Amino acid sequence: MRLRKGKRQNADHGPEVDNRPGAPAATPTLAVELRDVRRQYGRGAGTVHALAGVDLALPRGTFTAVMGPSGSGKSTFLQCAAGLDRPTAGSVFLGGTEITGMSENELTELRRSRLGFVFQAFNLLPSLTVEQNVLLPMRLAGQRQDRRQAQEVLARVGLADKAKRRPGELSGGQQQRVAVARALVTGPDVIFADEPTGALDTGTAAEVLGLLRNAVDALGATVVMVTHDPAAAAWADRVLFLADGAFADHLERGSAERIAARMAVLTSHASRAGAMAGAAA
Repeated sequence: MRLRKGKRQNADHGPEVDNRPGAPAATPTLAVELRDVRRQYGRGAGTVHALAGVDLALPRGTFTAVMGPSGSGKSTFLQCAAGLDRPTAGSVFLGGTEITGMSENELTELRRSRLGFVFQAFNLLPSLTVEQNVLLPMRLAGQRQDRRQAQEVLARVGLADKAKRRPGELSGGQQQRVAVARALVTGPDVIFADEPTGALDTGTAAEVLGLLRNAVDALGATVVMVTHDPAAAAWADRVLFLADGAFADHLERGSAERIAARMAVLTSHASRAGAMAGAAA
């Protein structure tokens, strides 16, 4: 990755260190760090506070699920944390690098080389083979396309024999496993998963979540997953609950039942708050 002006890279090729005067100090042991991140849309009376001062510190090698009622800010959180959207205020660090002031080109380069993404809709290119889809992040980042590495990650997700197939020849679960392999191939600082099991049946969803869990446990990957499904969130080390643009609660290694109960409370509070706001208007 090209170094930004005013930064140096550690001799051991560790995270970038920002030496600019007045720049906030990174915490190298953290994979994801948000400091008082706010995201507003609109102005005046119509302003929407999608994120209202989010603070978060996620160590490397952890699996975190983020849940919340509709309109709580889940999508905005993921977009700001992954550098897909710019916060109105606050600082975001990924892998020890402060990304908030990066240019669009720098953010694009970072996403290609140091982040992995798994989306609900798979986002595979139908004209490419499975192997070519897995290698796409390397190709876009200008790196050498390592076919042996592609074979290794495809074997890890149980698709070593599907390398020459096209996505249209695979089931939905197999396509999502290709997406997981694509996310893993560059050894990213963080894998962001946005409703990765939303289009899958229960059994196939468990297979995909098992792959993400194994990436954390066996490879030391860091996974941040937004989901509405308590059963999916139960695979995580920690579940964070968003409400009104801020984290309102959390559970450590919660069961699906406990997570669902906590979500029911938050949703009930959100509904009552909405009703009161409507009555006041």
